[in-house]
Amino acid sequence: MSSDIPTDRRYLESHEWVLTDADPARIGISDFAQEELGDVVYVELPEVGDSIEAGTVFGAVESIKAVSDLYAPISGTVFAVNDRLVDEPELVNESPYGKGWLIEIEGVDEVELEELLSAEEYREQAQ
Repeated sequence: MSSDIPTDRRYLESHEWVLTDADPARIGISDFAQEELGDVVYVELPEVGDSIEAGTVFGAVESIKAVSDLYAPISGTVFAVNDRLVDEPELVNESPYGKGWLIEIEGVDEVELEELLSAEEYREQAQ
């Protein structure tokens, strides 16, 4: 896999990541996922205040190729939604680990984080 995989976050096998160096935690999709999707044209996200549960669908990403569900890597309450994606869904392609983040959630359970893949484990399974 040639995709960049930052080591400062944890991953789901379904290619979502969570950055937990601050509260709230930030969630997005990996570079590998955005490459597989192709050009993103629409992102469906939950509302601020919604509760999401680890392993369940919290939204969807629509590209010119397909619509893909987004799975929550951890449980919590939606603190913020990346509103820029409404008008600029291509940010998911251009900056999947930066400006293309999806949501921020608070109330994160540390035990759930430990169950996620490290960058190295994710790199191995994504090949």
